[in-house]
Amino acid sequence: MDKIFIRDLALRCIIGIYPEERREKQDVVINVEMRCDLRKAGMSDDLNDTVDYKSIKKAILKLVEESRFQLIETMAERIAAIALNDEKVQSVVVTVDKPGALRFAKSSAVEIMRTRNSM
Repeated sequence: MDKIFIRDLALRCIIGIYPEERREKQDVVINVEMRCDLRKAGMSDDLNDTVDYKSIKKAILKLVEESRFQLIETMAERIAAIALNDEKVQSVVVTVDKPGALRFAKSSAVEIMRTRNSM
């Protein structure tokens, strides 16, 4: 299966369970790997035959920047649902990093994989 990536999407949002995390926006870094069949698009050179990853990125931006999630797990699930909303995407791997969440660690992160049949 072919893959389309959205890499290192750096955003700011309210995320976390502690009061201090609920006051100020924090950094998150999002990576999305979408598995799909790109043969038709490779032959036709037509946007209609591939995943419109710009529109997926815009939907992720809207979701994250307006969100007030407590858990990065929830954010990852919602991002996976956005990707799988495109019928060409058969599965998706979403990683959400929260830099600076843990002292002495570069970041904490979750990674989930969802398939069209599991949503």
